[in-house]
Amino acid sequence: MSSPAATLTAPSPAVDTPASIAPRKALVDSLKPLLVDVALPLAAYYALKAAGFSTFGALAWSSVVPLVRTVWGAVRDRRLNALAALMVSVNAVSLLLGLVSGDPRLMLLKDSAVSSVIGLVFLVTALRGRPMLSAGLRPWLTRGEAAKTAAWERLSAGSPAFRRAEIRFSAVWGGALLTECAVRAVGAYTVPVETMVWAGTVLMVVSMVLAFLVSGRIGVVPMERMIAAEATATTDH
Repeated sequence: MSSPAATLTAPSPAVDTPASIAPRKALVDSLKPLLVDVALPLAAYYALKAAGFSTFGALAWSSVVPLVRTVWGAVRDRRLNALAALMVSVNAVSLLLGLVSGDPRLMLLKDSAVSSVIGLVFLVTALRGRPMLSAGLRPWLTRGEAAKTAAWERLSAGSPAFRRAEIRFSAVWGGALLTECAVRAVGAYTVPVETMVWAGTVLMVVSMVLAFLVSGRIGVVPMERMIAAEATATTDH
C-alpha cells in the first residue's frame, strides 16, 4: 500500500484542456487545404504506383479528389479552389507529356514543364494581388496561435506593407520556377542529354535554395516581424 505522502506527491496524468487544444485545432484547420488538395493527391499517386498502376493511371486516379473539389467549389460557392485546380493542372500537363515518347530531349522537359505551370500560377496570383502561396505560408507563421492568426488576418486585410511582403514571397517562387524552366529548356536542346540529366537536378536544387533564401529575406522575415508586433500590440491593449 502506498503512503499518503506518496499519494499526494504522485504526478497527475496530463490532461488536454480547451486552452491547449485550441492552438492545435487551429493549426490543423489551417493546414487542411494543403493536406487535402496537395498531400492527399501526391500520396495517392505514389500509393497507386506502388500498387502496380502505370504512371498514366496513377496520375489520372490521383486527380479525382482535386478535380471533384475544384468542380464542387465552382458550383457551390462560385469560387475556384486554387490549390485543387493547381493540382489538376499539374497532373493534366504530366498526363499530356506522358503520351509523348521517343524524344529524350523532350522528356527532359517533363519535370520542368510541370514546375513552370506551378510557377506561372504563383506569379499570376501574386501579380493579381491574391498570392496563392499565402495559404501554405500562413500555418507556419501563425503556428495555430489565436493571437498570431488574428494578427495575420488583420494585417492581410489592412496593411499594405504586409500585402507587399505576401506578394513578394509568391512572386519570388513563381519567378524562380519559371526561370528554372527556361534555363532547362535551353539546356535540353543545347547540352548533351547525358550531361543534362544530372545538370537538370543541380539546376532545380540551386533554384529552390535561391528562392528559399530570397523569399525568406524579403517576404518571410518582414511578415514574421509584423505578425509578432501586431499580436503583441493587441495583447497589450
